[in-house]
Order: sequence, then C-alpha cells, then structure tokens
Amino acid sequence: MSETVLETGRLMLRSIGPNDAEEQFRVLNTPMVMARLGGPKTLEQIREKHAKAMAMYAAEGFSFLFLIEKDSGEMVGHAGIKRVDNPLASNPGDHEIGWLIREDRWRMGYAAEAVRAIIGWAFGPVGAPHVVALTSELNVPSWKLMEKLGMERRRDLDFEDPAYPPEDRTTILYSLTREQWETAA
Repeated sequence: MSETVLETGRLMLRSIGPNDAEEQFRVLNTPMVMARLGGPKTLEQIREKHAKAMAMYAAEGFSFLFLIEKDSGEMVGHAGIKRVDNPLASNPGDHEIGWLIREDRWRMGYAAEAVRAIIGWAFGPVGAPHVVALTSELNVPSWKLMEKLGMERRRDLDFEDPAYPPEDRTTILYSLTREQWETAA
C-alpha cells in the first residue's frame, strides 16, 4: 500500500505501490526521459526496480517516491533516496539521491522542488550524514541542478560504467553534507 511521505507546494511524494509499474512504464519510460539513463526499460525491469524499492522502504524507511501533481493528480516523476549500489562505485552504501521528471513537465521547477524535499528528508528523518548524486557528464540539466542545490563535484568518486552507451559511461558524482545544506538553507 502506498502512502504520502512528503508534500511540497505543488507535489505529493508517495511511496511506490505494487501496482505502479504499468503507469511508470507508460508515463516516465520514454526515449527522451530515459536518454541519459541507459534508455527505456522493459516492464519487467521496472517491476524488479519497484520490488527492490518497496523492500528498501520497508527495511530502511526510505526509497524512491512518485511525484504526484496536486492540481491534476497525475504522476509527473519520481525522486528519492537509495544506497549507492553500483559495484564500480568507490562509495557503496552512501545515501544517493536521484530524480526523473516526465517530458511534458520539464523546465517547470518540479525537479528542484522535489529534490529539496528529498534532501530535507535525507538530513531529517533518514539521518544521512551526507548525500551524493550520480549522473553522466552529458546530462547537463541534472548536474546543473546539483550545483544549484549547493552540491559539490567529487571527481575523486567518478567512474566508468560499461553498462551504459559510450557517451554516458563516465559517471560523475556530486555530494552535499548536512552542514553545507543547513548553511545554504
């Protein structure tokens, strides 16, 4: 059963439920939205990610959440926290934040609004000492938002991931400490 975890001015952020895979597949799994994330996923891959997210939420009290637009009631993206689990990363287990917004809601400020709430959740109830965010160098909107939020580039944590197309293989990391967040707030 899904529950509302966070709320912003325009969004309800709710946990992932057992019947959400089809809607994510339909709304968020487009070639444009998934371009820097390895391309669209199969419905089965999304179901597997959802099962993992629901298990993490049950075990640790955090995971990715769906962004529901208050005015329309529609799913407009997802954002949340997970553990760094890429075997090529040198910082496994860190609290990783991430987000994704559907194409027809780009450049409306939803990502920044949702991620601010996610960072507050990470440094509040979740108790993370710091958060990291990963992206490819070509995902300019993503790393520009990381910088806008006060995150710092951590070249010492970058790595190559052959699971992605050549242009997206360099994974870059940004980090933010609780102290940096509180100072900027």
